Amino acid sequence: MLNLSSRPGFSPLKETEYRYYLTGRFFYTMSLRMVTTVIAYKLFQLTKSSFSIGLVGMSEFIPVFLLALYAGHRIDRTDKRTVLLNCKLSYAACVCALILLTSSYFENRLNKGWLEFLFYLVIFFTGIIRAFAGPTSSSLVAQLVSKNVLHYAVNLSSSAFLGASILGHASAGFFIAWFGVNTTFCIILIYVLIAAFMVRKIGRKPAVSTSMDKKTWESVKEGLHFVFNNKILLGAISLDLFAVLFGGAIALIPEFAERILKVGPIGFGWLNASMDIGAVIMIILLSIFPIQKNQGRTLMFAVAGFGTCIIVFGLSNIYAISFIALLIAGLLDGISVIIRGTILQLTTPDEMRGRVSSVNAIFINSSNELGQFESGFTSRIMGTVPAVLFGGVMTVIVVIVMWFKAPPFVRWNTDS
Repeated sequence: MLNLSSRPGFSPLKETEYRYYLTGRFFYTMSLRMVTTVIAYKLFQLTKSSFSIGLVGMSEFIPVFLLALYAGHRIDRTDKRTVLLNCKLSYAACVCALILLTSSYFENRLNKGWLEFLFYLVIFFTGIIRAFAGPTSSSLVAQLVSKNVLHYAVNLSSSAFLGASILGHASAGFFIAWFGVNTTFCIILIYVLIAAFMVRKIGRKPAVSTSMDKKTWESVKEGLHFVFNNKILLGAISLDLFAVLFGGAIALIPEFAERILKVGPIGFGWLNASMDIGAVIMIILLSIFPIQKNQGRTLMFAVAGFGTCIIVFGLSNIYAISFIALLIAGLLDGISVIIRGTILQLTTPDEMRGRVSSVNAIFINSSNELGQFESGFTSRIMGTVPAVLFGGVMTVIVVIVMWFKAPPFVRWNTDS
């Protein structure tokens, strides 16, 4: 029998607390993706407008954008395990609110406008939680494994994240079809509680920050200064920012599934999961066959290919072609995840991980929500198909501009 823990890429699994972390991350990510999928489905059924899905993205983006830098400062000064546990328990409370909102009692007593507003309000609170949870989770990894296997731990964490995204997106579609929205949220609550239990089994991790006596703004500026003076890190996250911002076709999948591809909840769930399927396949491949050189150039080609796939998705009215286009986009996105994640972990000092991860969250994580709003907004102005085509074309244009404006990043190698 193959012993995975004996292979270098799986060596972090020898650490018990890392296994707890990975299991908790898997269930928590699955719950996040299921909530996103179910709310998108429910709101589109309620409003018949993709703009409402864009408003969900904006509702989550605002608190993440406003709080991320402060969150990074607090994370570097606090026990990360406790912060992460509190985030998961708070998220469980938000899921309980969604269970109530989708119950027959509330749906029969509240009009459509109030239901829509309360969904946005709950998502706003999940955005507050995400401002702390994402950077905490990213910075905690370095306290669970030794530095010589940290890059392997990052790969495994990314694989768990994307594997959970696949199951979350796809199973949400199945569960909606089989059990309905309300019961699906009950299942999600169980997943969140399992994640919280796993984090609780990890020992407390004391802060390693050397800036305990610094004022909040001084500490925040230190993190910003580090990121904006690390040209390679800044280039990687900037490129990914624009790719996610303009290539957010995933936000319009509910409308594509119903009006263009004409598939039900199950087809919608698989289409929603297609990019994550591609990404996790690529991350597994890169764990076995890592990129040894020309990482900058590789990242540029991957993002350009991602934009091209979004264009193909926008032009297609055949389910199989749409699925394959998003699957290939996910394969290319997996390259970006690995390269950017490795840069982030290996170039960041331990005492600044919370702040740097928070800056990364503003660039990358919150750009998912902003991209969701951009897709919903442009869909309302241009129409659904032109909005997707616009996003794909803009992604390719960004790559072309960076190719000529940032040659050091294009030539970058990890061993240089």
